[in-house]
Amino acid sequence: MTATTFPGQSAYNRVPRVTPDFWLIKLMAVTMGETAADYLSVQLGLGLTTTSLLMAAVLIAALVWQFWQKRYVPAPYWLAVVLISIVGTLITDNLVDNFGVPLIVTTITFSILLAITFVVWWRIEGTLSIHTVITTRREAFYWLAILFTFALGTAAGDLVAEQFSLGYLATGILFGMIIASLAIGYFFLKLDPILGFWLVYILTRPLGASFGDLLSQPRQYGGLGLGTIVTSAMFLLIIVCTVVYMSIRNRDGEEVLEAAR
Repeated sequence: MTATTFPGQSAYNRVPRVTPDFWLIKLMAVTMGETAADYLSVQLGLGLTTTSLLMAAVLIAALVWQFWQKRYVPAPYWLAVVLISIVGTLITDNLVDNFGVPLIVTTITFSILLAITFVVWWRIEGTLSIHTVITTRREAFYWLAILFTFALGTAAGDLVAEQFSLGYLATGILFGMIIASLAIGYFFLKLDPILGFWLVYILTRPLGASFGDLLSQPRQYGGLGLGTIVTSAMFLLIIVCTVVYMSIRNRDGEEVLEAAR
């Protein structure tokens, strides 16, 4: 597809198309975000505050690299996703653990902030489509929305798993079933694709985090006891392999550029 060029705009979409490997690496990224945040703040003893400041600085550097591309390039894009997953987790953990904000309050707050982001994005740009992220302003809205989806997903997942006492496995199954119902709605019931995408993007966060906790947490807390190092390394390997595959495919021209519209 030939992209149309508008004055002052790039013809290149700056974010990837939504494909099965997109959801695979996104799920791996959110799972690693949960376990990596726990490893840095707890196992390494950095604490939530130091870990948050450190990872926020690394995230800013990664986003500068991503914005510099002016088009979709797998390595900087997915590095930013992994880091924003970690930072989103840390934001919620700081509010809950350091400031004593209840999970129900953080869940509602991030839902409102995400809704405001979408409203402002729509009012300014006239679209929420991920197929036309062709300007720096649209990309800024995109990453802000993603940050809030990760913070919201962390709060909602912890609320269901811990405060509602469903446990990690049951919580993962619950969110997995909701995602499956949304997929059915999209493929068979004409669910709006933009709405469906963002709902699934939010819900994959607690899904991945639940299974990450299930694998990493000690058995006495309902986990399988693999630990955060093993779990994080396992998912990091999957992410790296998938990014390498995406980079090769992108270089070979299989990533079709979306038309700017």
